[in-house]
Amino acid sequence: MSLDPAPLIVSLLIGSVGLGLFIYGKRQSRFVHLFVGIALMVFPYFVPSVLWMVVIAAVLVSLPWLASRSGG
Repeated sequence: MSLDPAPLIVSLLIGSVGLGLFIYGKRQSRFVHLFVGIALMVFPYFVPSVLWMVVIAAVLVSLPWLASRSGG
């Protein structure tokens, strides 16, 4: 495990956003937000690159927005 600070800080920020989405999804009974929150908290453990973490997080964060735009 690398102790490079950039991936650690980015994964902490992404995990914090995931925790917020998880709590929101749980309180509002919105399953897309709940599952995206879980995914945001878990996936940084498996992705070592900061660039890929940001790209994957951007795609995951756009999913609840797309679901709400489509009426889901």
